[in-house]
Amino acid sequence: MENILRLYRLPYDERFPLICFDERPCFLIGDIIEGLGLSADQARKLHYEYEKNGSCCLLLAIEPLTGKRIAIIYDKRRKIEYAEFMQIVATHFPKAEKIRVIQDNLNTHYKSSFYERFNAEVAFELSEKFEFHYTPKKASWLNAAEIEFSAISRACLKQRIPTKEILEREVYACVNERNKKQIKINWTFSITDARRKLNKHYKKVHQENEKFAQKKE
Repeated sequence: MENILRLYRLPYDERFPLICFDERPCFLIGDIIEGLGLSADQARKLHYEYEKNGSCCLLLAIEPLTGKRIAIIYDKRRKIEYAEFMQIVATHFPKAEKIRVIQDNLNTHYKSSFYERFNAEVAFELSEKFEFHYTPKKASWLNAAEIEFSAISRACLKQRIPTKEILEREVYACVNERNKKQIKINWTFSITDARRKLNKHYKKVHQENEKFAQKKE
């Protein structure tokens, strides 16, 4: 956790950009019964019955300090899709010596995925481009990509979306708008905050950590 919080405190450096990556399943839901015609001042009503049309997966990376976000919807979320997405991410940072990535410990989120998708030469070059930093188990809140997913969900994913084509239209429009506005994420929770607010957990590791309980920045 402290490693992740340290990364959020680093100043912007185009040689070592910091991005947050995550995945979100998107279920395709269609209406069985067409809704009644409504006037402009009426709220749309949905029948309780619906049909399942499968699912897709939204892969997203965001650079908190610049508001740059990259999003692609895939049919599945295998190692293949992960590797292809990270290759695309690399092209967005041509000046980077190393791209730091905050992500969770899903079994596809490793450089070995590159070798299963690309030949050894391409996979090695791509793996050298990234520096992976993993969030602790049950600590998805440490990943700023979750904040971006929340914003996208509120904007366009709360409605029933029956097809992948409509899903892509809605999500990409939302992401493009947020990119144009360069909406950044201002991460404020620090290592000092963690040691103070989560002090009971620190004390379980070492009793002397109790001294951090009252410290504030």
